[in-house]
Amino acid sequence: MDIAKYSLRFPTNVWLMVLIFMLGGVIALSKIGRLEDPPFTIKQVKVITQYPGASAHQVEQEVTELLETTIQQMSQLRRVTSVSAPGRSDITVEVERNFDGSELPQIWDELRKRLHDVQGNLPPGTQAPVVYDDFGEVFGLYYALTAPEFSATELRHFAKQIRRELLMVEGVAKVQVSGIRQEQITAYIDPYRLASLGVSFPQIAQLFSENIRPFNGGRVEIDGKQLRVLVDEPSSQVDALENISMVVPGTNRTIKVSDVATLKVEPADIQPAYMRHQGNEAVTLAVSAQSGVNIVDVGHNVREKIEQVITQLPAGISLDAIYDQASIVDESVDGFIQNLVISVAVVVLTLWVFMGWRSAVVVGTTLLVTVMGTVLIMWLMELRLQRISLGALVIAMGMLVDNAIVIAEGMMMQVKRGERPQSAASFIVKRTQWPLLGATIIGIAAFSGIGLSDDATGEFLYSLFAVVMISLLLSWVLAITLVPILGKWLYRPDDGATGEEIVSPFQHKFIGVLRGILKVRWVALAGLLIVTVIAYGSFGMVKQGFFPPSNAPLFYIHYWGPQDTDIRATEQAVRELEQTVLGKDGVIAVSSFIGRGADRFTLTYAPQQANESYALMLVRVTDKALIDDLIAALRTELPQQDQNAEFYLQRLQFGPGVGAKIGIRFSGPDGEVLRQLAAQAMDTLRADGKLQDIRHDWREPGLTLNTEFDEVAAGTAG
Repeated sequence: MDIAKYSLRFPTNVWLMVLIFMLGGVIALSKIGRLEDPPFTIKQVKVITQYPGASAHQVEQEVTELLETTIQQMSQLRRVTSVSAPGRSDITVEVERNFDGSELPQIWDELRKRLHDVQGNLPPGTQAPVVYDDFGEVFGLYYALTAPEFSATELRHFAKQIRRELLMVEGVAKVQVSGIRQEQITAYIDPYRLASLGVSFPQIAQLFSENIRPFNGGRVEIDGKQLRVLVDEPSSQVDALENISMVVPGTNRTIKVSDVATLKVEPADIQPAYMRHQGNEAVTLAVSAQSGVNIVDVGHNVREKIEQVITQLPAGISLDAIYDQASIVDESVDGFIQNLVISVAVVVLTLWVFMGWRSAVVVGTTLLVTVMGTVLIMWLMELRLQRISLGALVIAMGMLVDNAIVIAEGMMMQVKRGERPQSAASFIVKRTQWPLLGATIIGIAAFSGIGLSDDATGEFLYSLFAVVMISLLLSWVLAITLVPILGKWLYRPDDGATGEEIVSPFQHKFIGVLRGILKVRWVALAGLLIVTVIAYGSFGMVKQGFFPPSNAPLFYIHYWGPQDTDIRATEQAVRELEQTVLGKDGVIAVSSFIGRGADRFTLTYAPQQANESYALMLVRVTDKALIDDLIAALRTELPQQDQNAEFYLQRLQFGPGVGAKIGIRFSGPDGEVLRQLAAQAMDTLRADGKLQDIRHDWREPGLTLNTEFDEVAAGTAG
């Protein structure tokens, strides 16, 4: 089929296609979903089981092994790992890579059913296993709420109020509040007063237990309608408890709790976790967006709602962004648009210099239509603008002009020789369309190995392959349809030009160089071979990394105190370390998470499980260029300030798998032997001198106090 002849005969069809691509591309650019990272399914769940009072060994033997045996009967599993800690079993379940996101809910339901069936075999006192299948959810809008002048109760109230408002924002899927300080009512009892009244501690405790629950007033029937009876609640729970009365055993005398005890609302002695921001206690609000929405629009709406809500709250309350994915994505898209404009300008100017302004207009127009058409097709295919798809467009930009240049140059040369534009277009398109298609397919195939891989990398980078395929195929279609029409309008024959007169002076020089190389072709081939060998050897000096560091001006400080460190001691240590970090030039904010990691604010961050000796400090700087120097300085200073702790500092990374770059696994039945092997391996790695942050995940043994219970003595003592 003579595609060029058809395009020139029916140009309306081609212009309609161009109009659809341009207008559709503009519309798609405003509506297409925007994210920081491509959609990625984390094919893991956490199974958490609490076994209060049990040692790590008891948890392993009585809970973890039973649950692991049950879970491993599932055929979909790829890996099961577990951590048994005092009072807690933490099992991570990962399914095979060939299951996609739509199949996971059914798999997790099967997992829950199996765990429910075996729940009756768990030891007494064990809580039901809880399956967390949403721990992979990304909360791209992450805020810290601080109110130094208000109590924990008031801070909780403010956080819940803001949460309610944010849930009503269009595009918001979930708002997760973390770090709320738990409170307790402490009863200060006078033992002498208690004894004089003839009341015991257990009686007071039972009195509290019986009254700390809602009271059901029941209902009555009036004229065929039911009327619910409500009991007025006191102004506070403390008032209610203080007014509880009881009859003193053996007497007719009635006393109130306030007669023997003073009640106060205080922060709980031990918190499960602490959050801090800029040196103040904080509560975090993590916001996730609905699937397929534009995160930039969601972020804008959330910021507007926050500004509105803050004005309704008392003065002294601050809500600061820890991580704002919307701003990062907005900057990335703006950067891409700038790159697009620059790319088109460079193409036009380069072609103007070497091929003339006519070819520059032809190829530049084709490039612009190709990019806009690619964005339209991405929108229709539900692909989103994120760092991988934008990177694919930038990578493909240099290849998108190849097809158009071949057709444009061939047509220009034929027209200069005196051929009519129609016949010139028909001749060059017939001659090159299939070789160009073959070259286009080869270019696409170069990316297929990554995009079609069935592992995590393939899922993460699928859009790289898809966007390159769309854009290259579209460039070929436009090269054989649009370029002939543009060339017909713009290309003119050179009057009286024949033979080599149509060749420019630059082309004359280039032809002369080629002829000279062909005369000494063996020397040229030898030189090419030498250059190839040198280039191959030089690759060893190039830094290697499949995924580069993130452009976000943030870095992590992972703090590990000695094993079994009390969380209050960990918080105190972090308080002191915060001042050191905040005192560094270029540091503008420090957010600390004590006892656990942060919420998953970006796809590549894996939150640390609960551990009282652990803390994460998320440090924001003015410029990402300062990060490496700050990490180097703090890697030396922080261990000097706290010599009993371990510090691991790292930048935010792109891509999956952001753990240690070198990992060694030892397995066997004897824990002591495994510890010895790990210690030997660490010594060997340290001896290398080029490695840092060397550690193992068992850490040091915890301290225990073993007691022996004397039943005879206990019986004698009553």
